[in-house]
Amino acid sequence: MATSIDVRHGSIVWGAAVRRVGRLIGCLAIGCQLSGVVRAEVIDRVLAVVSREVITLSDVTAAVRLGFVTPAAGQDPIRIGLDALIVRQLQLTEAIRYQPPEPAAAQVAERLGAVQARFPAGDGLRRTLAQSGWTEEQLRLHVRDDLRIEAYLAQRFGSMRQPSDAELMEYYRAHEAEFAGPGGTRPFANVRNDVQARVVAAQRASQMADWLEGLRRRTEVSDLYAVGK
Repeated sequence: MATSIDVRHGSIVWGAAVRRVGRLIGCLAIGCQLSGVVRAEVIDRVLAVVSREVITLSDVTAAVRLGFVTPAAGQDPIRIGLDALIVRQLQLTEAIRYQPPEPAAAQVAERLGAVQARFPAGDGLRRTLAQSGWTEEQLRLHVRDDLRIEAYLAQRFGSMRQPSDAELMEYYRAHEAEFAGPGGTRPFANVRNDVQARVVAAQRASQMADWLEGLRRRTEVSDLYAVGK
């Protein structure tokens, strides 16, 4: 049976009516301990809503604890994690529209193995999942959707225009210090492939940034997170 959720000041409030909200969100008591910051036990709450898809505190906590998001030292892990999950949901919503191929079971298993390798042998991963309010099935679905997003992005942005020699030389001259070796700056001919890879990567990043900005403009995103609340 579907369950209704009212979003008020970032908290989950259970209503009497029955409503479909895209996925079932439970009220979980979790201990939020990220990057040495220990908070009192709190009730799981909504941090953002992206096109009617809810992102909760436990979602963000799990993403950080499981290594899907890695905040830098001094950064607010919840803010960084939430920003990453908002972008991920925008990408996933768009990917689903174009129905990317279902990832092979072997791909999912390999990615799950990489997650498992981040934890000590034994039940380290299982304990982390339990602390984050996730099940093994939720982890599997998260990994599967990550692979679907990657397949879609590769299809959409995989074929980039190859830069001209003039563009490559312009980049090389602007970044000569980055191509220095023990004997000084390496000649352009020796680093041409590296320069080309960097220019193509920069073009891809720019196109993806423009695409994401367009998605944000077209999508209703409610960011409810405030530090300390």
